[in-house]
Amino acid sequence: MSAVTQVAPVGARLRLPKVPPLTALAGVFLVVVAACALFPGFAPQDPAAINAAESLQGPSGAHPLGTDQLGRDTLSRLVAGARTSLLGPLVLGLGVTAISTVLAVAAGWFGGRTDAVISRIIDFFYSVPALLVAIVVAGVTGGGFGITLVVLIIFGLPMHVRNLRAAVMERAHLPFMEAAVTLGLPTWRVVLTHLVPTIVPNVVAVFFVTFTYGVVELSSLSFLGLGVPPGAPDWGRMVADNRAAVFTDVWAVAAPAVAIVLLAVSANLIGEHVQRTHEQSRKER
Repeated sequence: MSAVTQVAPVGARLRLPKVPPLTALAGVFLVVVAACALFPGFAPQDPAAINAAESLQGPSGAHPLGTDQLGRDTLSRLVAGARTSLLGPLVLGLGVTAISTVLAVAAGWFGGRTDAVISRIIDFFYSVPALLVAIVVAGVTGGGFGITLVVLIIFGLPMHVRNLRAAVMERAHLPFMEAAVTLGLPTWRVVLTHLVPTIVPNVVAVFFVTFTYGVVELSSLSFLGLGVPPGAPDWGRMVADNRAAVFTDVWAVAAPAVAIVLLAVSANLIGEHVQRTHEQSRKER
């Protein structure tokens, strides 16, 4: 007598997580920004081309988002500015996430003197506002984009190291973690294969929170004339360059300002969705 094997429907086997419409739109926006950052040639016109005769014009067929105070096409500068506006927060998010995870695991897992030294260093940097230090350093050094990123990464660590350290210390005493240690597994294996996977949602949160803050912080520095060279097609710089005409031609200011807000909000929505999906998959296992 042969056994009958029941095959689950394809739809039941491929259970794709539901994506809220707003989150889907956020994902589409991030993809568009990433495409513009990777392929600045998408710009319909030369973003650096100056035409004083067409300065501060409203939307038209030739200029869908109008022009700025120098007659440069706003849409083209938005596309060209996507690279620095996306690259900066991305590097900041990856840098803070990687370093804070390593420090938190070292402090929370090994404890003792290692924890004490890391905690004292973190306490020092926690007492200093990152944006203020970035402004001072950028002003003294001439406002280099790389130096600004390094400062924001260093001073963006404290809060996240503390939170991740607490998560590591909580997971370190779980039964399966103690069993792995009792079995004599190498420390690196216990940490990488047992500990780190349990704090993935926390690590994801660190990246997206840092990315979101990075969008705001770097745009603020660009607005102040720090971090990005004058005339560079950066969204924060575009707002600063055209702020004098905000009441006469709002498009030159509104377009980059809205792009900054949408980038920050989109990253936040995607981050929340990734966290929820990961937590749900863990509960179902």
